[in-house]
Amino acid sequence: MPAPTSRPSSTSSTFSSTSSSTFSSTEETARLLDWIATVDPTIRAVCTLAPDALDQARARDVEAAEGRARGPLHGRAVLVKDNIDTADLPTTAGSLALAGQPHPVADAPLVRRLREAGMVVLGKTNLSEWANIRDAASTSGWSAFGGLTRNPYALDRSAGGSSSGSGAAVAAGLAAYAVGTETDGSISCPAAYNGCVGIKPTVGLVPTAGVVPISRSQDVPGPMATTVRDAAALLSVLAGDGVDYAAHAVDGRLAGRRIGVPRGPSWGYSAEADAAAERALSALSAAGAVVVDGTDLPTLPDSIWDDELLVLLAELRADLATYLSSRPGDGPRDLAELVEFNRRHADVELAHFGQGLFEQALAGPTTDSEEYAAARARCVAASRGGGIDRVLAEHGLDVLVTPAYDRAHRIRLVGPEDLTGSCSGVPAMAGYPLLTVPSGLAGGLPVAVSFWGTAGSERTLVEVAHAYESLRDPLPAPTFAETVG
Repeated sequence: MPAPTSRPSSTSSTFSSTSSSTFSSTEETARLLDWIATVDPTIRAVCTLAPDALDQARARDVEAAEGRARGPLHGRAVLVKDNIDTADLPTTAGSLALAGQPHPVADAPLVRRLREAGMVVLGKTNLSEWANIRDAASTSGWSAFGGLTRNPYALDRSAGGSSSGSGAAVAAGLAAYAVGTETDGSISCPAAYNGCVGIKPTVGLVPTAGVVPISRSQDVPGPMATTVRDAAALLSVLAGDGVDYAAHAVDGRLAGRRIGVPRGPSWGYSAEADAAAERALSALSAAGAVVVDGTDLPTLPDSIWDDELLVLLAELRADLATYLSSRPGDGPRDLAELVEFNRRHADVELAHFGQGLFEQALAGPTTDSEEYAAARARCVAASRGGGIDRVLAEHGLDVLVTPAYDRAHRIRLVGPEDLTGSCSGVPAMAGYPLLTVPSGLAGGLPVAVSFWGTAGSERTLVEVAHAYESLRDPLPAPTFAETVG
């Protein structure tokens, strides 16, 4: 089909968390559904639409008219990643093993919070199947259930993973709000690739019950949106802790903030991303922040990444079995049965890449082993007290800032992807927050910066990231080009 050329203005950053007496959820939802029908055959970000979306919106409008608005996001539409349980819609993790099974028996707690806040759950977004944990050569944005999600800035480029559909949907204006999940990079990467804002919160801030698991140590759901303020408003709903995170997205909070610049492996993997980060540092400094260079994290041994993988696979094996056993129907009940399912349906499930990580998890240490405990302890020590917290304390820093990811790589369905580096590894092992903000376009593709903090520092990250966002020009909307130069 011809690529769409424009999107509804109501889904731009003006679609904010500030309630309006003239806002109609019904009109907004109808426009979004029309735009999804126009755009999504091109990018395939949405894998399931809620058949009652307009009914939800009408009910929210009645409540608002009667003075019963439930909060600042009342009536706003949100898309939810398809590894988060919804009782009224399929939850598949992208796999045919769950696609034909009954729906989960209940909404995940975070979905209940969306509904209780008056949001319209518009549908589910596609993801990298099993959140990119099935095989080391998996294709970001591809799942057997949802197909291949493409980047709206260039259709031959990756939408990142594993919250691929959530990032692409926000960038394309299919909804101003979406929920992703991250274990190591799965919000940060698609935010950077698609030019939207992503907040990976502190692990534990947003409940993971009812979320298809990888790692109890590192999994966390988080918001994706068009602006820092909108992402912060959605975080308030997801966290349910009474904190108004959007209230910290205000001007005038940057002066005197000490911002560290850890070079080392966090830089140097992309000339375009490095240049964007340097421009960000100059803007932050000119606006009154104190930029402290030479605040590198201690060099991590190469073996730490093997430790992280050991932890992830051990936790996957244990926690996925618990999750699968909770689902109704006759689908796989543990990882071994899932591996066998994929072998029986190899013509579709294994058409582009295998399931080597699943098989490695079955053969590896368990969560009650000494090997697992030691690996997890090394990850925590290296990333927290020996890493992020050490650098913040030694230099009296509020946050750290680095390039996020390289520009989106070309889609390759077979073979390892061309992913050159990332910002997410150390914060992932620590379970600490990471806030990714687009900084502009380079060669027609988004580039971004990421702000790091210690546990529970989301309010500070929102303040600094919003301040930076206000200093740079908004990104142009994607044009759904076939390719870029």
